[in-house]
Amino acid sequence: MIRIICLLIGYVCGLFQTAFIYGKMNGIDIRDYGSHNAGTTNALRVLGTKAGLIVFFGDVLKCVIAVTIARFAFGPAHPEMRYLYMIYAAAGVILGHNFPFYLHFRGGKGIAATAGLILSFHPYFIPVGAVLFFVTFAVTHYVSLGSLLVYAGFMIELVVLGQMGIFETSQPILNEIYIVGALLTIMAYWKHRENIKRLIHGEERRTYLFKKNKEEIK
Repeated sequence: MIRIICLLIGYVCGLFQTAFIYGKMNGIDIRDYGSHNAGTTNALRVLGTKAGLIVFFGDVLKCVIAVTIARFAFGPAHPEMRYLYMIYAAAGVILGHNFPFYLHFRGGKGIAATAGLILSFHPYFIPVGAVLFFVTFAVTHYVSLGSLLVYAGFMIELVVLGQMGIFETSQPILNEIYIVGALLTIMAYWKHRENIKRLIHGEERRTYLFKKNKEEIK
């Protein structure tokens, strides 16, 4: 039951569509422009660096909030389940972000929300995630490639740290944590399937923080 509650808490938090709201404040539906994705990269390309940063921090924050609620609302009474409840809350946020019911289930790809999961789940995840993304982005300027590598790294680290006993729980609970993490990883790769095709064919668009990315809004 608590698992479902954590999912619902996360889903409600995930419904705060930062890119969509910021776009509406600027007179557009962000999903009608660029990649048609309600996320950080598209906001950056369509509305500029300021918009991209605001959307990123908004989407990160909503996951941090949901994970923190799960940690402190249910963790103290069930310490061995703490990380399981936290990852369920994060999964809810990502589902709410990717599939918001009030936007006809057309949201984003969940990468900034996943950054919120990495920041709030356990400190050990932060350095690996940061290095994977920022080094990849600095070298290639492919946001999608950095995001996919972050997810792969997260999944690997989840299992390694779990088996090292970092999460202080039993193997059945660890297995459930791994399953949720794997499902999130699969969903991220599925949401990026077109990006993967473009990467393979050398057609993926590069993104620059301090160069002109903005697309003309007609």
